[in-house]
Order: sequence, then structure tokens, then C-alpha cells
Amino acid sequence: MAAGAAVLGEVGRLLLQRRVDNGLWVMFGRAMDVAESLPETAVREVREGTGHDVEVAGLVDTCTDARHIIACSDGEVRRQFNVCSRARLIGGVLAVSDESPEVRWLPPKELEGVPMHHTQHLRVEHALHGSAPYLG
Repeated sequence: MAAGAAVLGEVGRLLLQRRVDNGLWVMFGRAMDVAESLPETAVREVREGTGHDVEVAGLVDTCTDARHIIACSDGEVRRQFNVCSRARLIGGVLAVSDESPEVRWLPPKELEGVPMHHTQHLRVEHALHGSAPYLG
């Protein structure tokens, strides 16, 4: 299971990272550590990817798209199961990591042309315009 966060800033801007492995833009999230909760994973992933500290403020969606198969470099193949939380910035200093060489706050009008996996586009839509958590 993976957990992540949609970090929303002023004027509806969304914090995104460009992945080094495929060049696509994503929100923050990865696999949970055994001893972590969903919110703890989301907070850790944002901190590792951006240098920012966040607090979880709600649920954006669950993503269980059966068509989204993940093939890992170690040979493991699995189906996506991700829970995305809504988070707000509480501190830290913006920095990049080895996994995300570029991190940016993007306003909604600039998000359409950003290269993303189709599940990320859906998640962005849920984060920016969803009134209730999306379960799918």
C-alpha cells in the first residue's frame, strides 16, 4: 500500500515533483513503512521530497485502478493501491532530492500541460475540485 499527499498552497497552487526515473510530474507518495500510519507516510514523503513539513488535513481519494500495473526494477509487479491525503504546509525550506530533481508550486491553469500519468491527472482533479473524498 502507498500513501501520499496533495499539498495545497495559496491561490489553489499545488506542490508537485518531477520524478527522476521517468520525468513525469507527481504528487508526493510512496510505499508505507511497516511501522507507519497513512498520515505519517504522507508527511515523511513530502519532507523527503521537498524539505517542507506538512500536516494532514483530510482525505483526497483512494486509487485502486486495476489497469495501473506497476513493474518495479527488482522484478516485482503489483497493482496500484494508494491513499492520498490533503495536506497543508507548516514549515521547512524547499529543497530537491535524488528522487525529485525539480519541485514546483503550480497554479491550476498551468497543470493541464504538465506531463503526468493518467492517475495523477485524476488525483489532481480530485485535490483541486473534489468536494468529498473520491473512492475508486
